[in-house]
Amino acid sequence: MGKQLFKILAVPLLYLISRLPFPLLYSLSTGVKLVVFNVIGYRKHVIMENLRRSFPAMNEQEIQNTARQFHTHFCDVIFETVKLLTITPAEFRRRCVMTDNAISTYETYFRKNQTVVGVMGHCGNWEWGAIAHQIYFRRLITGVYDPLSNKNFDQLMLRLRGRFGGDIVPMQGLYRRLVQLRQQGISTTIGLIADQTPPPESAYWLTFLNQDTPVFNGPEKLARKFNYPVFFMSVTKTGRGRYRLDTHPITDDPSAMEEGRISEMHSRLLEQNILEVPHAWLWSHRRWKHKKPAAKTDN
Repeated sequence: MGKQLFKILAVPLLYLISRLPFPLLYSLSTGVKLVVFNVIGYRKHVIMENLRRSFPAMNEQEIQNTARQFHTHFCDVIFETVKLLTITPAEFRRRCVMTDNAISTYETYFRKNQTVVGVMGHCGNWEWGAIAHQIYFRRLITGVYDPLSNKNFDQLMLRLRGRFGGDIVPMQGLYRRLVQLRQQGISTTIGLIADQTPPPESAYWLTFLNQDTPVFNGPEKLARKFNYPVFFMSVTKTGRGRYRLDTHPITDDPSAMEEGRISEMHSRLLEQNILEVPHAWLWSHRRWKHKKPAAKTDN
């Protein structure tokens, strides 16, 4: 779709959908789910294989039930993300609640004008989890993203993610941006999603959800380079369109941590987050497409 056609047709339609009340939004989500998963069978094999390998103690009926719950959740996340185009801060706060512990943790660092590294995974609604910082605090957050191949949607997502003031930068430009902020004496919260699938040769390997898993070690390298405190942000689904955010400290002194320890700790916290609500993780992602290199030893 051309740029002008996208602006004329797609953008107004998305804004119209975004203005629908939540009950109607979820009715649309249910309809899309039936088409995407029941008719088309989107990534059915990937989802089922991921669930079976991650939960060997589950019987087949439990696996099927978890998959169906994931189908609903996946489509809900899409429509909830569109809703960010028009949702009010007050409505967002009612639906995406940040715990007192999380607020206190953030404010402790804010008072010290300290830049921190916040790590999260594709749990609950990760887009809402990132936006929450902008709504709950008057404090810079530098969100890191991979540009989408579709330039039209890439620009739309940038507008959506920065609607409440976020500083959104591509991964390739992160270090340069952090150096600029440090030179200007500006602290920020660096927001990173760390459960993508990294190249196997450069990854930190561990057993995660009962499988050999490569972990993206960017958050650890970043924290150690600048010696910024690190915490994990959990996003837990508490109901349809309802989420709870909490912080889990990892370290205030990354330089004193054994290499690999930060990656290990945020991965374990992510695992706990997944096990709380198993269907609310991104099971359609090909998380285990790489095999552990033979030269790697168990961590």
